Amino acid sequence: MSIMKIDGVCYSYDNKRNVLKNVSADLEAGKMYAILGPSGCGKTTLLSLLGGLDSPADGQILFNGKNIESIGLSTHRKQNAAFIFQSYNLIDYLTPKENVALTSKLPPLPILEKVGLTEEESSRNVLKLSGGQQQRVAIARALASDAKMILADEPTGNLDEDTAVEITDMLKECAHKMQKCVVIVTHSNELARQADVIFRLKKGDLRISTN
Repeated sequence: MSIMKIDGVCYSYDNKRNVLKNVSADLEAGKMYAILGPSGCGKTTLLSLLGGLDSPADGQILFNGKNIESIGLSTHRKQNAAFIFQSYNLIDYLTPKENVALTSKLPPLPILEKVGLTEEESSRNVLKLSGGQQQRVAIARALASDAKMILADEPTGNLDEDTAVEITDMLKECAHKMQKCVVIVTHSNELARQADVIFRLKKGDLRISTN
């Protein structure tokens, strides 16, 4: 069942370079999607549009049949989408446990341990963690959320190969077992092969394939 619809979306930078040209697609709960394409092709832009961080120049983004503009972009971001940013976007004066607790009523430590942080690391200020550890906190925060969509920008980019595989498996589990819609921007063909559906962006056009 479609949870989100991209309907004839266009987007350009400074009204000059079109990065998305009349793009349309349906996204379903219970599936993991990968967005592939060369640098600068609009992958992160498309993710931002899905999450209500930006608005298309033309066309619309629908969540459960309603235009997210009419829902309210801030309401959509708060209720429907959990983000994993490439730059982490953690609250830097809090600990990992406190960051995760902001998005969920569940105890944060088991979720943090699931992504590979110890109890001691989970109690440190996040600025005292490595980049890879901060990325794990960002992933745990999204996994703990009640949002129906997880939108991830290069979620395994700062992780070693083994941990990247573990995190990918967790995101797949969120889709397949928790019936969330997981959308990942990635340069990794290996990660994309784990997705149910691959979106390939090139010169503003979107091509869709299934694994």
